[in-house]
Amino acid sequence: MADKKSPAAGWPKIQGDYHKGDENSPVVVVTVGSHLDEQAVCDAGAAMCGSCKTENLGLEKIVANVIANPNIRFLITCGTEVKGHLSGQCLQALHANGVDGGKIVGAQGAIPFIENLSAEAIKRFQEQVEIVNIMETEDLGEIKAKIAELTARDPGAFGADPIVVEVKEDDGGAGGDAAVATANPQFLEIEARLNEIEKKLEFADGEIMQRNGRKIGRDIGILYGLTTGLIVFMMLLVLLPKLLQLI
Repeated sequence: MADKKSPAAGWPKIQGDYHKGDENSPVVVVTVGSHLDEQAVCDAGAAMCGSCKTENLGLEKIVANVIANPNIRFLITCGTEVKGHLSGQCLQALHANGVDGGKIVGAQGAIPFIENLSAEAIKRFQEQVEIVNIMETEDLGEIKAKIAELTARDPGAFGADPIVVEVKEDDGGAGGDAAVATANPQFLEIEARLNEIEKKLEFADGEIMQRNGRKIGRDIGILYGLTTGLIVFMMLLVLLPKLLQLI
C-alpha cells in the first residue's frame, strides 16, 4: 500500500461548495462549471469533489486545499467550461505556467489574477499533483473509471509536509465555487460587465431556440399539408375512372 501522511489539521482548510471524501485518496475532482453528484464521486474514491466558477479565488481555494493534503497527487478537471471565466483552462494554465506579476501565464479567462498564493505555494501545487484533463465530460461512469485508474497509480504521499495557506473569504465557497474575484474596483467592474454579458448570451440562446422551434413547427405544418394534398390527389386519380363509368 502507498505511504500516506496526515493532512493539515482540520482539512479541508478552506470551506465551501464541495463534498469531502477519503482524505487518504490521491485524487481530487473539479467539475468546473457543472454540478454533478459530488457525493457519488467521493464515494467512488475521490478525496474531494466540487465545482470552480471563477479563475481567481476559486483556483486559490483549490490550490490551498490540495497542498494542505500531501496524499493528493492527481487533480481531475471535468464538466463544462464556465463562459467568460474559463476557470478550467485557467487552472490548467496555473499548473503548467505559474504566474507573472500576479497574472496566470497563458490564462484565457477574464480576470485570472492570483493574490493569496505565494510562489512557494504555486510551485508546491505544480510539483505535488498531476492534472488529468477530461473537460466537457459529465458522465459519472467515465469519471469513476478515471478515479479508479489514478488510484491504482497512487505514488504515495508527496515527500513534504502540508502547507497551510490563508485565503481571504468573501461570499463564495471553497474547493471550487467562489464569488467575486478580488477587492480591486477595476476587477469588480469587469466582473459585473462579464456577468451582464453572460445574461445577454443566455437570453440570446433562449430566443434562438424559440425561433428554431417556431420554424420547425411551421415547416412540419407545411409538410403535413403537402402530404395530405398529395394523398387526396392520388385518391382522386384512382377513383375518377370509376366515377366516369357510373356517369
